[in-house]
Amino acid sequence: MTASYARDVTNDHPSIVVVGGGIIGLTTAFRLARRGHAVTIFDPAPARGATYAAAGMIAPTAEIAPGEESNYRFQRGAIDAWRDMNREINETIGRTVSIAQTGTLIVGWDASDRRLIEQFQSVATEFGAPMRAVTRAQEPDLFDGLSARIGEGLLMHEDGWLDPDEAVARLLEANERLGVVVVRERVVSATVSDGAVVVEADSGATRADYGIIATGADGLPGGLTVPKAPTVRPVRGVTVRVQSLDRSELPTVRAYVRGRAFYMVSRPGGYCVLGATAEEKPQPLVEVGELQRLLRDGLDIVPELESAPLLEIRNGLRPATTDLRPFFVPLAEPRWWWSSGHYRHGVTVAPLAALDALAAIGAS
Repeated sequence: MTASYARDVTNDHPSIVVVGGGIIGLTTAFRLARRGHAVTIFDPAPARGATYAAAGMIAPTAEIAPGEESNYRFQRGAIDAWRDMNREINETIGRTVSIAQTGTLIVGWDASDRRLIEQFQSVATEFGAPMRAVTRAQEPDLFDGLSARIGEGLLMHEDGWLDPDEAVARLLEANERLGVVVVRERVVSATVSDGAVVVEADSGATRADYGIIATGADGLPGGLTVPKAPTVRPVRGVTVRVQSLDRSELPTVRAYVRGRAFYMVSRPGGYCVLGATAEEKPQPLVEVGELQRLLRDGLDIVPELESAPLLEIRNGLRPATTDLRPFFVPLAEPRWWWSSGHYRHGVTVAPLAALDALAAIGAS
């Protein structure tokens, strides 16, 4: 059986298949469709991978890490890029994604953790990141809900967050309005034949002019190779959703707790996302010990979580490269590109990653 979802278009606007419907695939499809391309997305469960588990932080400064200055430089324009995309989404469907720029408050649990903050501050200063030291005594509201033993921290005021579930809903609606076809099927193989890309899915084959792989930690489908293959490995992340205190107008909380990372993103109404696990394991599941450590760290930093109703636990596999840098590369097979390696920054850089696809198709 042969399926043909890609629509006929003029030579000025060739047809595109996007394999992968996470936040990278959805933003890529949206930007391409806005330019007039006929786009088809293939994904058996759109946005149910790493995007599903993401907390939605747009936090270039709080995510600073040694050796990742290029990532920081790339991500600094992320909130502006999301606002630009938001305007495009609004023009398409008359609705937007809520983006909050509340900053990030970084705190430490004990003396060793506070030394980790000093190390972070040193790297952030080297990168030229804007920040300032804050204390509970001078600005008590910033520390609302945090353990009384936490009296100081670093405020990274440029950071923000959005709700990935809302972003996905808006992007799916906007893509549908633009005529993007979403095929909820597994891609068996992807190739090139007679000057076109060919996607073999469960129900048959689809041809298009160009193809983009955005499958995250799943890597390349069969039939495709890359000349100098970036190594992409899955890193599991777990997030816990609870109903607790409303810090939605205050900075997102990030903490070092006995050397481990913890964060809490609070949304209006007290819907809080807890996270920061990073397990070098390829299984999309939740281990008891992993969950126990996350919750214990959360209770230490935010004691009010003790009585918080547990709403949901999510997990996803994030695509990480050896040097932790994202990439957009042409494959050995012509007309195909691969966008991956976004690791913990997928939501942050999604609108920026979509621009790579626009440039590649425009230059072809």
